[in-house]
Amino acid sequence: MLAPNTPLFPWLQERSSGILLHPTALPGPFGIGNLGAPAHRFIDFLADTHTHYWQICPLGPTGFGDSPYQCFSAFAGNAYVVDLTPLIERHLLKEDEVASLRALPQGRVDFGQLYQLFWPALRRAYERFQQARDALADYGDFDQFRAAHHGWLHPYALFSALKQQFGGQPWTTWPAEWRSYRAALSRPQSKELAEEVGAQQFYQFLFFGQWRKLREHAARRGVGIIGDLPIFVALDSADVWATPEIFQLDHRTGHPLRVAAVPPDYFSPLGQLWGNPLYDWQALRARHYDWWIERFRSNFELYDVVRLDHFRGFEAYWSVDAKAADAREGFWETGPGLPLFDALREKLPHSRIIAEDLGFITEPVIALREATGLPGMAVLQFAFGSGSDNFYLPHNVNPNCVIYSGTHDNNTTIGWYRTAGPVIQDEFRRYLRSSGEAPHWDLIHAAYKSVCRLAVTPLQDMLGLDTDARFNTPGTPAGNWQWRFEHAHLDHAWDSLAGHLRELSDNSGRQAPRPILSQRVTNSSITETSSGPASSST
Repeated sequence: MLAPNTPLFPWLQERSSGILLHPTALPGPFGIGNLGAPAHRFIDFLADTHTHYWQICPLGPTGFGDSPYQCFSAFAGNAYVVDLTPLIERHLLKEDEVASLRALPQGRVDFGQLYQLFWPALRRAYERFQQARDALADYGDFDQFRAAHHGWLHPYALFSALKQQFGGQPWTTWPAEWRSYRAALSRPQSKELAEEVGAQQFYQFLFFGQWRKLREHAARRGVGIIGDLPIFVALDSADVWATPEIFQLDHRTGHPLRVAAVPPDYFSPLGQLWGNPLYDWQALRARHYDWWIERFRSNFELYDVVRLDHFRGFEAYWSVDAKAADAREGFWETGPGLPLFDALREKLPHSRIIAEDLGFITEPVIALREATGLPGMAVLQFAFGSGSDNFYLPHNVNPNCVIYSGTHDNNTTIGWYRTAGPVIQDEFRRYLRSSGEAPHWDLIHAAYKSVCRLAVTPLQDMLGLDTDARFNTPGTPAGNWQWRFEHAHLDHAWDSLAGHLRELSDNSGRQAPRPILSQRVTNSSITETSSGPASSST
């Protein structure tokens, strides 16, 4: 039992550092970053520069718009990041079958071409795997994998197979007899559909097998991985299709009754209409939040720490009629609040979570964050232009906080500073005693020297890149999530920055990583076991 007023998850107690980079932005030969050699090498770079964490965006399978925050499943992995090299080496793929993928651009992701070329190659690997299962014995047993993950894997695989059968259309437009998982299970399935279900399960087997190897390497090098858990899920997802009873839906049509949004403010007079279906928190409470507990559990099987996106929505969220044209005609609905986190602590007491609490945060949201003990976030690009009481300025932040120069939604710091305007630039230079010639390093130094126990920097800022390296621009429908760095970028950073980063970490009390304790999830809790000695850099 916790003593009264004791925070539920007071996990962030030591000073450390991290770099933010989504795996799709890694270099690699197949048109998109993957979990192979460049990812392992990036972890070695983190360890060598005394960086403790690799922070990523959500790793789920992406759909239209390619956003990792709008996935087809809250539990499945994105097969695009599967490294095809082991499949070639083990004769599950032939070189001529991946030649078109090797011809894709190296400096960005062409998702349209990737969609056309990647899946046929992976399907050929599955067909050969059925005759040579020993080829991937080090990934585990395929049948055991399917059994262990059946609760989410079969609904997701069937959803994906049906989505292909119905031309990629949203499940709400499918024939009524296929419009829910329960209904689909009662239907006879064709041989072709069953084969596609098996293929989808195989793609997940590849993802989880390669991810396990990557995470074990990271643990040996003392590098933890920070994942990202969006509060809402996409309407066109296996989650809503398979468990409609936990969402605010018209259960006859499957369409949402009310959707997620952000109310109007100074920057957006119409608000932001996100369109995600809202949870039926009363139904979830009656189920002791089982779906959410399993969602957290699955995330902690992948990550050491989880960033919880839109934390304020757990206290209250803006609810808009699904037929509304914009977000103005909405109202606040009460979220699950502390009882959800009480249930989480009962089942997963060692959970390590970061609360994304950016934007307009009310006193009740602050009270919820403090009761949970979760560290919040501070972004230095938001710190200038409004005077000395700005919360994000280094003298106003608190130790139980994660401080960033910018996030995946921000411009690079060089791009931000160049376009910030004279008032912000002047305050920036005066506060940081800077000439403004290297604003990215000004913010990195400020973050590392702050009292915040965890300081995270996007790789683009470490590399000193301009706006053309921006990863996402919120509110724009196309052109996002495409940026990739190349091998030469990391080679240059390793040669020119490693010593400086080590010194910066050590001088600011963010010491070198040690072999970390991996979190293994049991049926009722997370137990911690040693990952073994650190390996040498490869």
